[in-house]
Parts: sequence; structure tokens; C-alpha cells
Amino acid sequence: MFRLWAKEFKDNRMLMDTVIEDSSDDTRTHKIFHALEEVCLRFDLSKPIWLDATVSDFKRHNKTRFSQDNFIEEIPFDYLEIQVIEED
Repeated sequence: MFRLWAKEFKDNRMLMDTVIEDSSDDTRTHKIFHALEEVCLRFDLSKPIWLDATVSDFKRHNKTRFSQDNFIEEIPFDYLEIQVIEED
């Protein structure tokens, strides 16, 4: 089972969170992209852009933050954090 936890933060307070589960046979990368897509649907967001720093953080820590720099539209929070909490 693959599980990704997504959280929105504003002023160091969590506004909302969700956990996306994926038990498909897809690759890890596909699972991450599909989970992020589902998070954006649930939170009513446009998809963020993966910058080099974002990718680097995610590779190192299985966790990253998407701030205003990662979004084209204005966001009403400080950052969106995603973290892989379980992998097969």
C-alpha cells in the first residue's frame, strides 16, 4: 500500500489535510503524481510545478513543500506539504 499525506498550512497552522491511498501496480513516480492530482482535486487547487528544489527535497526526505512559487494562481495559504507515509 502506498499512502501520501498532504497538508495545507497558513501562519504555521494546519488548515486541512488528507491521506491518499494507492494500491495499484503503478510505479512510485506515477503513484506520487496521481496522489498529488487527487490532493489538488480535493483541495480545489491547480497542480503545482515541480521546481528543482522541490524535487531535491522530495528525493532526500520523501517530503516536500509547494509554496506560491510552485503555483501559477494565487494560493490562500503559505504552503502545501506532501509526505510519503507508507510504501510497499
